[in-house]
Amino acid sequence: MIKIAKEFKPESVFMGRLEKGADIVSSLEEFCAERGIKAAWINLLGALDKATISYYDQEKHQYFHRELTGDYEIISCSGNISLKDGKPFAHLHIVLSDTEYSAIGGHLWPNTVSVFAAEFAIFKLEGDTGAEDLVRCPDVETGLALW
Repeated sequence: MIKIAKEFKPESVFMGRLEKGADIVSSLEEFCAERGIKAAWINLLGALDKATISYYDQEKHQYFHRELTGDYEIISCSGNISLKDGKPFAHLHIVLSDTEYSAIGGHLWPNTVSVFAAEFAIFKLEGDTGAEDLVRCPDVETGLALW
């Protein structure tokens, strides 16, 4: 059963590159805030040398983190922008491969990344009812901030 479904249409696409050493989450949130982007889909690829990823333990309602350092290719990083506490919030998941070609992935945390090089595409979305309806709020059942 679907809990929520909003209809959006692509309004515009922004493509760019992050500076070396930049943090992915905070940089994209700042970019969206500066441009008034309240709802978007994000794709990103590149490389990094530091990041914290996590998984969410569904029983304990707690994130478990893993700090990574070294050379990693960003195989895929995707997610969305919606509003949380009145500001653009980037919910991103990332898959990385290391120097042994092994992959690891998880939820990407803000202020933990050091990008080597990264290119992004932000697909700004507009809906009939407005992006204000796509707001993250605490969900008692899951312990997460959901739409």
